[in-house]
Amino acid sequence: MQIIKTVTLDYRQYLTEKEISEIEHEVTIMETRESAGIEALKIVQSHRGWISDDSLNAIAQLLAISSAQLEGVATFYNLIYRQPVGRFVIHICDSISCHLNGYQKVLHAIKTHLGIDYGQTTEDGLFTLLSNVCLGGCDKAPVMMIGQQHYEYLTSEKAVAILNGLSQSTDGNSSGDFLDKAEVGATIDAKIVEVKND
Repeated sequence: MQIIKTVTLDYRQYLTEKEISEIEHEVTIMETRESAGIEALKIVQSHRGWISDDSLNAIAQLLAISSAQLEGVATFYNLIYRQPVGRFVIHICDSISCHLNGYQKVLHAIKTHLGIDYGQTTEDGLFTLLSNVCLGGCDKAPVMMIGQQHYEYLTSEKAVAILNGLSQSTDGNSSGDFLDKAEVGATIDAKIVEVKND
């Protein structure tokens, strides 16, 4: 008979005080502790970039729910990443509206520019490319989302300009800290203007 050793994780040793505080705040505005599951996952992901097994187990312990129950939430919600991703996760919409409005050309330009395919991350760890069934911008197709920002009416040139703007916005910021959204937006807007003027 083989004995399997188990390890009990104490969430207080794994999650930071800030993460615990933010999760507990969400719990106070929910009807039950388990209702805060998705928000807790989003909080930890915002600090760490993705949800490791240890993170998931610690969150489950904090919320007093099973890891399996929280895993079901994490794998259902496509904006929770269960493996390491790049600093910028590109969700490109592959709905019928986007297909009819040039999605394939935009996707090809992104894949060629970054040298990656779906589910892959660039060697510098900056970009991960994922498909998304719908981003809710059918009337503005083709569409992609990076972080919380939607980019609409994409062309190949505009998509590459956006990626270049994001790349340039990280110059000199190798610490992994999140960038100022206004600074990133200004850099991207300048790149898009350059494309329009060419």
